[in-house]
Amino acid sequence: MTKRDDYQWLFRKSPAMATSIGADGAYLDVNDAFLERLGFERDEMMGRRPSEFVTAESAQRIESEFLPALRRTGKLENKPISFVAKSGELVECMTNSVVEYDPQGAFLRTIAIFSEIADVARTDYKYRELYRSTPAMLHTVDSDGNIVTVTDHWLQKLGYRREEVIGRPTTDFFTEVERKRYVNGRLKELISQGDFTNEERQVITKNGRVLDLVVSAISHRDAAGKVDRMLIASKDVTERNRAERDLRVTLAENARLREELELERDYLREEVNVAMNFGRIIGTSKALQHMLNRVEAVAETPASVLLLGESGVGKELVAHAIHAQSPRADGPLVKVNCASIPKELFESEFFGHIKGAFTGAHRDRVGRFQLADGGTIFLDEVGEIPLELQGKLLRVLQESEFERVGDDVTRSVNVRVIAATNRNLEQLIVDGQFREDLFYRLSVFPVDVPPLRERDEDIMQLAQHFLELACNDFGRPVMTLTRAQANKLREYEWPGNIRELKNVIERAVILSPGNVLRLDLSMPDVDGAPESVLTQGSEDHARVLTETEMREYQKQNLVAALDQTNWRVSGPDGAAELLGVRPTTLADRIRSFGLKKPAQR
Repeated sequence: MTKRDDYQWLFRKSPAMATSIGADGAYLDVNDAFLERLGFERDEMMGRRPSEFVTAESAQRIESEFLPALRRTGKLENKPISFVAKSGELVECMTNSVVEYDPQGAFLRTIAIFSEIADVARTDYKYRELYRSTPAMLHTVDSDGNIVTVTDHWLQKLGYRREEVIGRPTTDFFTEVERKRYVNGRLKELISQGDFTNEERQVITKNGRVLDLVVSAISHRDAAGKVDRMLIASKDVTERNRAERDLRVTLAENARLREELELERDYLREEVNVAMNFGRIIGTSKALQHMLNRVEAVAETPASVLLLGESGVGKELVAHAIHAQSPRADGPLVKVNCASIPKELFESEFFGHIKGAFTGAHRDRVGRFQLADGGTIFLDEVGEIPLELQGKLLRVLQESEFERVGDDVTRSVNVRVIAATNRNLEQLIVDGQFREDLFYRLSVFPVDVPPLRERDEDIMQLAQHFLELACNDFGRPVMTLTRAQANKLREYEWPGNIRELKNVIERAVILSPGNVLRLDLSMPDVDGAPESVLTQGSEDHARVLTETEMREYQKQNLVAALDQTNWRVSGPDGAAELLGVRPTTLADRIRSFGLKKPAQR
């Protein structure tokens, strides 16, 4: 019997399970103990790869961890692997493997010895799995500083696959400057000293990004007291360090801007208070009280509110009421009219910009979200925000973070959002003009603001209120409304809602020659009803018009205005200016009456 035969006999009769694997990764030989435990015949396994007899997880680990480690170190120590026996039984083992080379250094074979895992070993295996999946940046090195294992989070942070790092020196992932600190045996010296805490270190990711880390380590010592393993925990402080550097640079600028910011907040607060008549909501109708009950319910919460209603119903006033009743009442209420912002300036208006961010950016500018920090931001006509910019708005709503245009500093804000629209956002979603996720973020608590035609009993209170204000503003003695005039006001549908009512009263105050309000001088310009019809007979016995008649008069007047302006809706000499209403209100009326511009006129 030759030495080769002796070797093969000893290999096959060994009581420990063993395999021999060739350069192509296939079995050269398997011993009897291994065959007996797995239940295969020798010819069923010879020439096949180990990955064909293990679980999918073990097959992946062989490719990503075991083979790279073997190529670099020539050995494996106590690595878990799970075989599947011919009967289907799961056989969990630990393997120790070594690569054999001939005297000239050429590869001969890999010999792998397996021992079945006992209960204690299974527990150890379980914790190995927990180690890898823990959401922390951990890696373990041996006494030479070579990486033994890493967590998935470590790999994710540096951008590598497991097979690319196992067995490599940990210094391979340091920056060039950092690597020079540990040459000439200084890394092994550091490891031999044992535990350390909160040391600063810089590493470089696979794509070249430098990370600032704070690292701490716990060492494991062998029977002789020498460190043979070291567990290293890292914390990524890159963003924190950058923020601190930026903070030091911008402290002086922030001091300069603070006074400017406070002045602008005071101005905006005054602007909103004046525009909304100091938050007074007038009326006692059931529709209004239902809305106010919802306002009261949501005001003290931080929930986002979406105000829904036609143009001119007073959504801005409701936003002010919500803010005034909220815990943020002492903070700013900042309004953004989304319909009035040019598309190219949306991002700057919302988030601000730094000097030089774009042409015309001659100085830093504070955005509306930063102005509203600690208070409320009111996004009026939110349906007008361009689709391509809605994602950036969604981000600040979800994460309370943003960057100024041209800046890389992430800023945090604490803002309560109230949005308003007279458009059908759900239809805009269907039409692909509004993001569904943004809609749900804004409409946590929707509030319908009722139109004036549903608040019949409030019309006279509102009219009297506007009359007193107009007389005071225009320096006129207080005028009175007659019963006939009150009936006219109640009968009218008010497509322009409260804003239209206010305009009608103010126009009548200006045009009335005496101390009696002359609605007949202002109503025709709004509702299209001819003066001869509205004022026929004595004022107290004016003919009451039906709903159909009123709408027909309004339609005729609207068509006349459009004809006179050649169907120009907005702008100077447009129909909206002629009628004394907003272009959006006029557009709603045109749609309501189904009017279309003639092909030729």
